[in-house]
Amino acid sequence: MALRVMQIYLPQLPDEKLDELLEGRAILGRWRDVDGEQVVLHLLVPAEETEGIMDRCEQQFASIEGFHVVLFPVEAVLPRPEAEPEDEVAANGESKEENAERISREELYNEVAEGLGITRVYLGMIVLSSIVAAVGLLRNDVAVIIGAMVIAPLLVPNVAISLATTLGDMALLRRAAATSLAGIATGLGVAILVGLLFDVDANIPAIAARAHLTFGSIVLALAAGSAGTLAFSRGLAGAVIGVMVAVALMPPLVVCGMLLGSGQVEPALGAFLLTAANVVCINLAGVGILLLQGVGPRNWSEAERAKKSTRTAVLIWVVLLAVLLLVLWLNQRFPF
Repeated sequence: MALRVMQIYLPQLPDEKLDELLEGRAILGRWRDVDGEQVVLHLLVPAEETEGIMDRCEQQFASIEGFHVVLFPVEAVLPRPEAEPEDEVAANGESKEENAERISREELYNEVAEGLGITRVYLGMIVLSSIVAAVGLLRNDVAVIIGAMVIAPLLVPNVAISLATTLGDMALLRRAAATSLAGIATGLGVAILVGLLFDVDANIPAIAARAHLTFGSIVLALAAGSAGTLAFSRGLAGAVIGVMVAVALMPPLVVCGMLLGSGQVEPALGAFLLTAANVVCINLAGVGILLLQGVGPRNWSEAERAKKSTRTAVLIWVVLLAVLLLVLWLNQRFPF
């Protein structure tokens, strides 16, 4: 069970008010400090409880000067907390099903916001990943290709696009889209340069497998996007989790660039369609997973905007996927 320590800075409140504030939440530890006219409430809680507590606090105290909530991850606790019985969890209620086993939207937002930005480190990692992937593809070496996927920092921008869509946060969406597009453009540019400098054989199995779109590759991209977003929403993001998204994006992108650089337009088009389908599926799956987990804006005033942006995004992704499926079907019926 993932745990968090919450420090909540509040005005002086009687114990009854504090009990009312925390009613129905699973609190594993609670203590408070008094500093003049302010109370610092310390809570030890399961990670999935933090969102509900922060929502209640903001609703009641957002307009009060000095109100803050600070969240800390917990590495270990003694004595070990006991799991709450399922019947007690159900009795405590208050939309537990919506955010069970995921971290709060604030943690999700902070994770993706910190990971966005077209920095030298980000672009450098994309360049290195593209070079390693190109070498692995040319040598038909699966281990080297997987190594390139570990390097590629593509998980955060894609999760950020999905999160921004479900929250209706256009500023975050613009940053995420710019970061993702910069990474894709950089990887494609490096791959084209490799194609100009080296002979690229389109019949190499590792390259040929990524030079055309199949129904199986669409299923893989949907699974990769779901796995990456689900792991990220549980606070498990890392290099290994990022491989799930990178596997679906980097190899076909690098294949597309290398084939374009070597003048092999037809197989490059197939790799481009595969890359496009993977981008669509990863983001569609990401939005779906976040919606299923109940991720959304806190304020009712933002809910309508979030619903509108989610509907629009899902419609766009579904239409694009339908177009790609149509192209795939036509290509299988009438090969070109």
